[in-house]
Formats: sequence, structure tokens, C-alpha cells
Amino acid sequence: MECNQSYNNLVRPKKALGQHFLVDLNIARKIVDAMSKDLNAIVEVGAGMGVLTQFILEDSQEKLRVVEIDTESVEFLKNAYPQLGDNLIHGDFLKTDLTKFASERVGVIGNFPYNISSQIFFHVLKYRNQVDEVVGMIQKEVAERIAAGPGSKTYGILSVLLQAWYDIEYLFTVHENVFNPPPKVKSAVIRMKRNDVNKLDCDEKLFVTVVKQAFNQRRKTMRNSLRSLIPQEIIQDEIFNKRPEQLSVQEFIELTKKLQS
Repeated sequence: MECNQSYNNLVRPKKALGQHFLVDLNIARKIVDAMSKDLNAIVEVGAGMGVLTQFILEDSQEKLRVVEIDTESVEFLKNAYPQLGDNLIHGDFLKTDLTKFASERVGVIGNFPYNISSQIFFHVLKYRNQVDEVVGMIQKEVAERIAAGPGSKTYGILSVLLQAWYDIEYLFTVHENVFNPPPKVKSAVIRMKRNDVNKLDCDEKLFVTVVKQAFNQRRKTMRNSLRSLIPQEIIQDEIFNKRPEQLSVQEFIELTKKLQS
């Protein structure tokens, strides 16, 4: 398939007129090349006009599952990429059971819709035992937040929860001018690879509660933001003098263990 022809000559869905489409095929190829080739299944989220799809199909046609919620885009993809067949799924990724694609080593890829990118990552976390790798283009600000370490102003809930289970790489920045029409913000591509942690050394449900409650009041010390969770006998512990952005993932785990006791 001649990719330039297949992409540029196809008629866009009507709804695409109000959206921002990646038109630089070199960037599209670079995103696809960032994903491992030895996965059991690859799930593309919101393929739109198939700018990534065309490249994934070259090497991974049998493994690819495309989940697209927009009806017009689904019809477009059916006509543009008939080889997808039943692997083109008209549905909401956020409601998709990822275990039906493979029991392990699933990859998730896409130009993620910026308004639901955080929800996409939380959905991936639910299936962390299946999802081995994620490569996604998202708003630059969110990418920086996910990849940020302790001490950074952008370090937050997504940073800690994702880094507890995945190794994060900020791969490259994407300029506005590679989209049509250009958005008002820069974008970035990140890669997440599952780390070796099978189970956190603490109550995992409490861990999530602690992280969210702490960062929802990030200007306060841990003692003040978590007061309702802290047993009186340890409330003077030194760790509670810190603010959430000062704690590493491991320190959040250790703090959660203290709250369990």
C-alpha cells in the first residue's frame, strides 16, 4: 500500500472537519515504530482516519484490534481498511474488556483524545496484568506530568499511580503544525512498559486512596491532608511533615503500610 496516497486521497468523515488530525506520516511511523513487535495483541484507541492504522497493519495485521466510538469514523475505516474485518470494533475503549484480546502482553496505542487521556490511562491500570505496553500521543502537559519525578510541580496522581506499575519514557514532542487544523497546544508521545511489580507491598486500594487524597490537597502537608486516615499513635511521624510532591512511589507505599498498622 502506498501510504501517502491511501491517507491523502481518502475522503474524511464529516465530523473530522472540527477535529485535529495528524497529517505528518513520518510522525505517525515514528509512533508505531516505538511499540514492541512481540506483543500478543495490539489495541488501537480511536483510529479516526487510520493514520497509525496503516502502519500497524504492515507488520501486525493479525494482532491489531481497532476500537473506535465514532460511527462515521467506523464507516470510513471499513472502507479504507477492509482487511480489518471483525477486528474493527465499534465501541468505547473505556468500557472495553481488554482480557478478550489476549490474556497477557497486550499493547495499547493511539493518538489519544486529549479530553479523556487520563481516563484511558486509568482504564489501562485496571488491566495492568494484561497490558504490557502503551504508546500514546497526548497533550504535552499531561505527558510531562506522567513522566515527572518527585520534587516536580507537575508530579501528581497520574505520575505516582502509573509509575507504581510502569516504567515511563517521554519519547518526543510533537509540534502543532503537523496537525490539520493545528491545535493550540503542543503534543508529546510517551511509552509505558510494565515493570516487574506484581503486587505492591501494601494495601493497594488504600494506596490509591492515599495518593488521590494527598494530591487533591497538594499544598498541605501529609499530616493535614491525610488526617482522617492517620492513627493517633503515628501522627507525629516525620513523613507526615512532607507534601505529596516530595514523596517517591516507594515512600507512598511505605506511608500506606504505616496507615494499615
